[in-house]
Amino acid sequence: MEIGTRDAGAGRLVVSPVGDLDMAGAPAFDRALDAVLDRPDLVEILVDLGAVTFLDSTGVAALLRGAAEAVGRGATLRVTDPQPPVARVLRITAVDVLLGWPGGRDDDGSALEPGWRRLR
Repeated sequence: MEIGTRDAGAGRLVVSPVGDLDMAGAPAFDRALDAVLDRPDLVEILVDLGAVTFLDSTGVAALLRGAAEAVGRGATLRVTDPQPPVARVLRITAVDVLLGWPGGRDDDGSALEPGWRRLR
């Protein structure tokens, strides 16, 4: 797994993993998050999931651990731009809102309505 980071200004950092965020890729992702979390001026971490092609429970756990660490340091972590298969994992595990991405679209691209989520 490749992981890029860039400064977005005003204490915001973007972490951009590429590939599968799974058991094999999670340790590298954890190391990248740890390095970002050590920044003293950190306000927000944006995890750009646009190039993540697969997300399993290990990857979800890594994202949640990073979010908890960020909050513990007075910052936030949120995900952006997940591809449909990754968005689906975030949605069916109910961590999308916890990670600052409310979902918003169903598998067919239609807008989700408030209320119970459908599991398929």
